[in-house]
Amino acid sequence: MRENWSSGRLTRRGVFSAAGLAGASVALPLHALAQSAKPDPAISEVQDWQRQLGDGVDKRAYGTPSKFEAHVVRRNVAWLTAAPESAANFTPLHALDGIITPSGLCFERHHSGIAEIDPAKHRLMINGLVDKPLVFTMDDLRRMPRTSRICFLECAANTGMEWRGAQLNGCQFTHGMIHNVMYTGVPLKLLLDEAGLKPNAKWLMLEGGDASGMNRSLPTEKALSDVLLAFAMNGEALRPEQGYPLRAVIPGWEGNLWVKWLRRIEVGDKPWAAREETARYTDLLADGRARQYTFVMDAKSVVTNPSPQAPLKYRGRNLLSGFAWSGRGAVKRVDVSLDGGRNWKTARLEAPVLDKSMTRFHLDFDWNGEELMVQSRAIDSTGYVQPDKQELRRIRGVNSVYHNNGIQSWLVRGNGEVENVELG
Repeated sequence: MRENWSSGRLTRRGVFSAAGLAGASVALPLHALAQSAKPDPAISEVQDWQRQLGDGVDKRAYGTPSKFEAHVVRRNVAWLTAAPESAANFTPLHALDGIITPSGLCFERHHSGIAEIDPAKHRLMINGLVDKPLVFTMDDLRRMPRTSRICFLECAANTGMEWRGAQLNGCQFTHGMIHNVMYTGVPLKLLLDEAGLKPNAKWLMLEGGDASGMNRSLPTEKALSDVLLAFAMNGEALRPEQGYPLRAVIPGWEGNLWVKWLRRIEVGDKPWAAREETARYTDLLADGRARQYTFVMDAKSVVTNPSPQAPLKYRGRNLLSGFAWSGRGAVKRVDVSLDGGRNWKTARLEAPVLDKSMTRFHLDFDWNGEELMVQSRAIDSTGYVQPDKQELRRIRGVNSVYHNNGIQSWLVRGNGEVENVELG
């Protein structure tokens, strides 16, 4: 499977000497076909679907995408994990518009496969350093005050295969361990207030109901601020792969904390040193030490069009598009370069621009067939500026897997094909 993905490494001098990088040329008209003397049968002839009735309403009780969009699916990289039960499925970022990820395309990560849980039998227990241990049914939770918010979930390992250089050829694989949806649920603070936290309560342990018993430690300060216990996404019940019937939503923090199939919250005075916060999800540094509890996902961005799975097809007028996000706040600005960082232009942010949510950005440009080196750089509302990969490696080394938010480079060839590369 590995050999199916191409990658490249180029020096800045090598790229710039091979061909001039430019982004401006004379735009070709978008209505060129209309000016042609030869009729276009797509508009001048009656099509097959105009000659017959389509399916009635009873054929599609639950709506599905058009058959012509069958290629827009989540995909995995088989060699990353030993088994599909402990694998990840990547969101096709290059094929999306707007900021909401469709439920059926949302990134998924499992440690023991998808748990299929009967909501009537599911319970959530809160115990430990509380005045009153409690057990909630799903009906109990649905009768409580609820709230909805749009936010991103990003795996700490997103872009983790790129620490030592360009490897996976496609933004679906380099950046697709993320999704952005509207979650609906009960603020965790309401449940903790009802249970009553003891004075020495400093940490929570969130435990999942899947076969792995996935658990993570969470500071009470965060739990009491903006954490949701969600039972719905994008207006409908959670999908099984997203933790049905109940999951944690921890805006801005790494996805491994967002425990799915949530069954228990234990309150304690210190973190639990669980497997997923000691042997995993720590940041290995160049000197051999490891950083723990680096919860926040820093500002990051990626150009999705053009990208390896979305090559340039037309000369003249084109639209560059991508996503930016930050776990520290809202995206304030996104800069785009077409010449490997020599010059930057400010992209247009598409509304809405929300706190701890993916933000869509665009840049109009003309292309005359010259090679381009496309990059994007996000700046968030705290003033944090997304670093380039070399800057990040000088601080972190190359031994890590997690929290890689370095600037991504795409080389656009003269034929429109796009390759994942790095500037030396």
